[in-house]
Amino acid sequence: MKLMQKFMWSFVVLAVIAVTKIENPLIDIMPAIHKVPTSHKVAALTFDDGPLQQTTPEILTVLHEKNVKATFFVIGENIARVPELVAQEIAEGHEVGSHTYTHPHLYKLSKNAIEKELDMTDNLISQHAPKPTLFRPPQGKYNPIISKISRNHGYTTILWSIDTLDWQRPPVGQVVNTVLKNIKPGSIILLHDGVTNSPTPEALGFIIDGLKERGYELVTVSELLQYYEESP
Repeated sequence: MKLMQKFMWSFVVLAVIAVTKIENPLIDIMPAIHKVPTSHKVAALTFDDGPLQQTTPEILTVLHEKNVKATFFVIGENIARVPELVAQEIAEGHEVGSHTYTHPHLYKLSKNAIEKELDMTDNLISQHAPKPTLFRPPQGKYNPIISKISRNHGYTTILWSIDTLDWQRPPVGQVVNTVLKNIKPGSIILLHDGVTNSPTPEALGFIIDGLKERGYELVTVSELLQYYEESP
């Protein structure tokens, strides 16, 4: 009887593992994810290069008013300047991922230097939340070495499918239209909270309203990955 129970328990454990792998078959082996293949009208807002004292609080205010959660890819040296903003992001239910410590060109660095960029940022984020599982390389540029290092650090590398170019400070309407014209199920939207005099805080409310009117639900990147349905 005990042998049969032990066999059944092992079968259940293996079944759970198999189901987990089937749900997201490529996430662990893909070098980077630009969007999530899904038929559901879900998308993720992501913000890079923060936190910044001028811009991040304005973005957090809009997200709070619209009851939307987002993912922030933070820079370590900016966390060191305003750690209270990362704490606020986490306290308000947003997701935080790594965007390195100094925002360098990673492909120009040695393996040890890349690991140092990741470890230093991890250490700062971990003072406010569990170790991050998401990573976005600066400029979205990576190579096999960077991919291997990030994977060894337990990261899933996240890029984007919609680039608003808000860091160039275009008109608010242009930022909004870029998102609304290109939105598709599973989109990952790139915005920035680490840019001064940015149109993003003003554009954000229009973006959220426009997406909701189109039937979209806005989720964090980790939540979006749960909608993975097929191979890209």
